[in-house]
Amino acid sequence: MSIWDKAKQKAEELLGRAEQVYGESHGDAAATVAGEAHLLEAEAEEAAAERKGARPDDEGLAGAR
Repeated sequence: MSIWDKAKQKAEELLGRAEQVYGESHGDAAATVAGEAHLLEAEAEEAAAERKGARPDDEGLAGAR
């Protein structure tokens, strides 16, 4: 995953958190849900990128060789 992808995902995460906090503080349920959606999307993209970068023979058994 490139540095630009990481920066994009972090920005998406921060935007989502800001939108969620705004919604919570102003009683705006739509903004809160939209913020949560941004957070989840950023987390899912990060997890997918990490899986993509993993070696195919790596089964999560760190140090088991």
